[in-house]
Amino acid sequence: MMKENLNLQAGFGNLRVLSLESRRAREMAQLIESNRGQAIVAPATRDVPIEDHSDANKFIAALRSGELDVVIFLTGVGVRTLSQMAEAVCPREEFVSALSRTAVIARGPKPVAALRELSVPVAAVVPEPNTWRELLHLLDEKKESLPMNGRTVAVQEHGASSPELLEGLVERGANVVPVRTYEWSLPEDLAPLRAAVHAIVRGEIDILLITAAVQMRHLLQIGDEMKLRSEVIAALSHVVVGSIGPIASAALRELGIAVDLEPSHPKMGYLVKELAERSAELVQSKRTSH
Repeated sequence: MMKENLNLQAGFGNLRVLSLESRRAREMAQLIESNRGQAIVAPATRDVPIEDHSDANKFIAALRSGELDVVIFLTGVGVRTLSQMAEAVCPREEFVSALSRTAVIARGPKPVAALRELSVPVAAVVPEPNTWRELLHLLDEKKESLPMNGRTVAVQEHGASSPELLEGLVERGANVVPVRTYEWSLPEDLAPLRAAVHAIVRGEIDILLITAAVQMRHLLQIGDEMKLRSEVIAALSHVVVGSIGPIASAALRELGIAVDLEPSHPKMGYLVKELAERSAELVQSKRTSH
């Protein structure tokens, strides 16, 4: 009977869908609701500018003096943050001109969009799913036009470092300059995350959407503080888990959480749509396997 009820509904069929998205929380809620799900959004992260600006200041100085051969941008936020910080020490045109004289690599569509806003040419774009593996593979394919050996390569990092990427660049002979501009912190308002922990433990969530590995780490951090971490992990074995891509999926598995679906493209819209299309089947399978 349960299977019939689930299949009678289009999309999520009124299933309870939890997302931990922060930057695009409202858009995520709309996506879930437009696919006929009950949207429960508990923002799990907050971008916090790093108080120590030494990385950024060194990057800007090295860029202006022509000491950098390649700049790799991992996020759109990083592009915009560095551009704003540069305006404190030089005209915007000077920063853009210096960046345009440098080989610029963008990890995916978000940094590409931010670089286009500055009219900075992009030498190469990392293909989907835009992980460090694709980035290093791209460099290997373009080693004639974009050699790393003996080059000084600045890497604008996201909220957490990517040791695999940095090590891969060093292995290819690059002199690597990491540039951190922000870090991921817990949101100021923890009430939605605490409510999400309780909802998971009480079995009130059918589907969980993860769009960044740090979201689950923060959820479990709150679970720890509430002395419910093991209960959260146990309860998630009954929940369908959708992950945006391989890096997030690997982190989830390391935490003991099975991933039920990765979308065909590592984007929010694809994640929600493809999970909605298979939600009845996946939820039924999860419920009958325990």
